[in-house]
Amino acid sequence: MANIGKTSDIIDAVETIRIQANNIEFEVDEQGEGETLILCLHGWPEHSITWRFQMSHFANLGYRVWAPNLRGYGNSDIPKGMKNYQIEILMKDVAGIIEASGAKEVILLSHDWGALIAWHFAMRYPNMISRLIICNVPHPAQFIRSMKTLEQWMRSWYVLFFQIPWLPELLTRKFKTGQLIKSGAARAARKRNYPDDVVQLYDDNGSRQSNRTAMFNYYRALLRGGGLYRQWKLGFPMIDIPTLMLWGEKDIALSIRSTLGTEEHVANLTLRYLKGISHHVQQDAPEEVNQMIEAFLKDHEVPEYLDIKND
Repeated sequence: MANIGKTSDIIDAVETIRIQANNIEFEVDEQGEGETLILCLHGWPEHSITWRFQMSHFANLGYRVWAPNLRGYGNSDIPKGMKNYQIEILMKDVAGIIEASGAKEVILLSHDWGALIAWHFAMRYPNMISRLIICNVPHPAQFIRSMKTLEQWMRSWYVLFFQIPWLPELLTRKFKTGQLIKSGAARAARKRNYPDDVVQLYDDNGSRQSNRTAMFNYYRALLRGGGLYRQWKLGFPMIDIPTLMLWGEKDIALSIRSTLGTEEHVANLTLRYLKGISHHVQQDAPEEVNQMIEAFLKDHEVPEYLDIKND
């Protein structure tokens, strides 16, 4: 199977490397140097290039930044079978990547599916990270609570559709991921932040059936495979790690109500909302997001943005 393009083909300052972790090989975008690693976990149905605005900003501040393509994405390995996408295995991927980095300190920056992994990782492997940054995904306990409402079920209909074998792959064979994020259902607030070469890389990433099956298997393993139930049975211990949660209020998939009560599960929580910004908050409002994260990492007051100008 031919490789698709890489982030480093588009952004000169980024180097794309390959590392071994948890018995598979990952494609990892790397920028910057330093003893502290910011490990960026992308969402569905994305690509490591989603962190292009954050990588350069924090590399310039003296951090080493890694943005892997998660298993089944980009040119990372694509294990076959739903069982290889269980939440427990995805957490082990993160642990293996951290170990491969050799970093003395690790900050976990995450969005969407990457954030779901990050929430669980912070509960199950708390000693491996020093700070947690979540973009537009509720804490698992709050998500389960939100699923008791008709509003969230209506927003999450696609999750149930993805449980069906082979049909989602068939119906998405002409899937244009980049167009979906920029101009489609995701409703990007700042379309200028999605140039043609980035959109094309997203589109290429979702064009291969093996990649699409892997992407759907994340959802299948979580629900049909019992991952969410197993984690619920284990319980959701309090997260003591300093946590920043950023939320684009124009998220069409996840209700803002699902953020309410997060402080019940996170002892040291900073929560900020970005009005008029979509689910893809780190791409839609990169300057604001970067300033918020930078303040959080420096233990400064995290700013609030109440009036964000969009396209």
